[in-house]
Amino acid sequence: MPTPQAKFRALIAGANPVLAPLVLNPLMARLAEQAGHKALYLGGGSMGYLTCFTEANLSLTEMAQHAIDIRAACDLPLILDGAAGWGDPMHMLRTIGMAEAAGFCAIEIEDQILPKRAHHHVGLEHIIELDLMVAKVAEAVRARRDPDFTIIARTNAVRTHDIDEALRRGEAMKRAGADMLFMLARKPEDIRRIAERLEPPFMYMLSGGGFASLQIPIPELMGMGYRLFVDPVTPLLAMHRVLKQSYAALAEMRPDPTIGSEAHQEQEAMHQSIDLEALLAIERRTVER
Repeated sequence: MPTPQAKFRALIAGANPVLAPLVLNPLMARLAEQAGHKALYLGGGSMGYLTCFTEANLSLTEMAQHAIDIRAACDLPLILDGAAGWGDPMHMLRTIGMAEAAGFCAIEIEDQILPKRAHHHVGLEHIIELDLMVAKVAEAVRARRDPDFTIIARTNAVRTHDIDEALRRGEAMKRAGADMLFMLARKPEDIRRIAERLEPPFMYMLSGGGFASLQIPIPELMGMGYRLFVDPVTPLLAMHRVLKQSYAALAEMRPDPTIGSEAHQEQEAMHQSIDLEALLAIERRTVER
C-alpha cells in the first residue's frame, strides 16, 4: 500500500487539481474526507486562532500531536503548515524528523523571522535573509528520510518587497532542493509572472471565502503549473459563525438557528462521521456479547 507521502506525490503529478482544505481535528478531517477531498491541510494560522493565542505561540510538538490524532482517524495525506520551521538550519533535522514521524506528507516552510510574531495578522511582516532561508530549505531536504516527503518553500516577499525579490527568492529556494514553491501573491499579473519565471509545481492559497476569492480560473492556473490549492481558514470562519449563533441562542433561551428541532438527526449523522458502528461492533464481539 502506498504511503501518504507517495499518495500526495501521485496526486500532485496527476491531471486534476489537488484541493486541501483546513482541518484542525479528527472530526474535521473525517468530514472533509466524506466531502470527497483527497488531501488535508493543518493550518498554523487557524490553529492559532483556535487557541486564542495566534500561530506565533504554537510549538512543533503540539502540531505533531494534532497530526497523530488526525492520522489515527483519517488516512488522507496531511500537509503541515510549518511556519518558519521552528528554528535555524540546524533545527530542521528535528522539525522534519518530527513531521515525518507524526505522519505528515509535506511541510510548508516560510522565510519569516523567529520567534514568530502576531504582526502578520495586521499586515506587518519581516522576512529573513535569503542565504539563511536557502540554508534552511537545503537542510530540510537533507533531513528527510522518505524522498517522497514534500518540502514546500514559501516566501511573502511579494508583499514585503516586490515581485522581483520574490522571484529571486523562489529561484534560490528551488535550487536548494524545494519540491514545490508557494509564492504568496494576490494580483493576477504577479501570479502569471511567477509561473513564467519559476519552475513548477506551485501551491496556491485561497483567502477567506474559499473559491469566491479566486481571480484566475482553476484550468488556467493548472496550465501555469499551480497544482496544490489550499484553503487555510474558510472552514474555521464557518465554524466560528455557527458557534456564535448557537451560543447566543442558548443564552437567549431560544431554539438553535442551525439545528432547531433536528438535533437527533444531526447526532445520528455525527455517529456516522465518527463510524460509531465500528466501535460498537468490536464491543458486540468482545465485552458485550
